[in-house]
Amino acid sequence: QVQLAESGGGLVQAGGSLRLSCAASGRTFSMHAMAWFRQAPGKEREFVTGIKWNGGFTYYADSVKGRFTISRDNAKYTAYLQMNNLKPEDTAVYYCAAKDNLYSVLDVASYTNWGRGTQVTVSS
Repeated sequence: QVQLAESGGGLVQAGGSLRLSCAASGRTFSMHAMAWFRQAPGKEREFVTGIKWNGGFTYYADSVKGRFTISRDNAKYTAYLQMNNLKPEDTAVYYCAAKDNLYSVLDVASYTNWGRGTQVTVSS
């Protein structure tokens, strides 16, 4: 089991930036990938970005390409999400997730460990 703790959410104006962090603990040696998902009120949870722990390959939803960047610190077992040029439609609860299986990084159902989420609100 991997425990995840997110931090860094908040309120920002459109065009602003935020940086989210996700610290992993527990069975971190078995992690294959970490990802960020988000869920807005009344909508399904959606993939935002993900990273393979070994190799660092990254994946992005089309809606955030060029604005968001995922990175990791192997030594700290921490993933980061740098969000720039934020838009009101980015408003959601952002969840960090991790898994040890080899299914698609984009597949929400394949993630077995989840953080509690952090609210990101972008005002217009």
